[in-house]
Amino acid sequence: MFVPKIDPENLAELDGIADGMRAAGHPTTREELIAYNGIIELAGYWWPTELKKIKDGPTPAVRESCSSFIATGTMTKDGNIVLGHNTMMDYPGAFPNVVEDILPAHGHRILWQTEPGWIHSGTDFFITDAGIVGSETTIGDFEGFDTNGVPEFSRMRRATQDAGSIDQWCEVMRNGNNGGYANAWLLGDINTREIARLELGLKQVGFEKKREGYFSGSNVAENPKLLRFETGTKETDIRDSGVARRVRWKQLMRQFSGRIDVALAKQFEADHFDTYLQKQQPSGRTLCGHFELVGEPAGAWPGVPYGCAGTVDAKVVDATMARKMSFAARWGSGCGRAFDASQYLTAHPQFDWMENILKSRPSEPWAEFRAGE
Repeated sequence: MFVPKIDPENLAELDGIADGMRAAGHPTTREELIAYNGIIELAGYWWPTELKKIKDGPTPAVRESCSSFIATGTMTKDGNIVLGHNTMMDYPGAFPNVVEDILPAHGHRILWQTEPGWIHSGTDFFITDAGIVGSETTIGDFEGFDTNGVPEFSRMRRATQDAGSIDQWCEVMRNGNNGGYANAWLLGDINTREIARLELGLKQVGFEKKREGYFSGSNVAENPKLLRFETGTKETDIRDSGVARRVRWKQLMRQFSGRIDVALAKQFEADHFDTYLQKQQPSGRTLCGHFELVGEPAGAWPGVPYGCAGTVDAKVVDATMARKMSFAARWGSGCGRAFDASQYLTAHPQFDWMENILKSRPSEPWAEFRAGE
């Protein structure tokens, strides 16, 4: 399904990774690495579609994750772009702890967060030497996949390496769109101070671009047709994590309009105000998510009390940093709260099957990463 749709350069890089792994004593194949790179769209989009064909019933919920914003113009302290993003994941599967500097033979240099062995970002926080910065948040409760399309991971790599503008980036992503890993992409161009939001469903696509204001992402589609025709989200149910975080972004953008900078972006990505409870309390509904702390589900994912999931990182960048090909990042909770696996499993023995795969994550400081170091 994927191999005929992947461009030769991406295939060559996958072959190179496979050769390197085999040389280091870790047997693998190109096919295995393609499945690994495409695991988000295979497991979350293709397989639920196939499962529905095999056995008619409700489609498994797509993991709803990530809290992101991008602002420019009078919203920010210096009038140029500020971008922030954090990733929510199941804690046993949280491995995007690599910051990678790619200097290709052609196209644009990339600095992004990723996982070992991926040719794309996956968490999708990136900057390029074309002055493009970007992130995404998954479109929640989405259903749709086209087996004839180009895999998302291949398009994302090509767009980020090859595009010199927001419009070029979006054109690559829309060409051959398969609906896999359906995201709301928040993009910025530090040269023009423009920001954009590309909501890429399968049949429905939303696109907005401006030099004044902000866009935010919390897993709720903003485009009305995409929201109604390709998702099942109830965008007014503030008990839901995505809806609660969407409301919180609006509050923060109003409160700090004109003052937003990197320091505030870090603060936003660590925010613990629950808009459903109307108080400061870390939960699955807060921008810095902690499903593991609460005894009630905050949506379809993870869907159980004290679910072993939440925010696993935070990243921020402004135009000054992007010009230097650098960004700031923090591994672990965006707020710095440590996670102790043994304490968690003792308190919640229903998850004891995770004993050999669940890792602790200590509190980590913010660090700045630069291309070339």
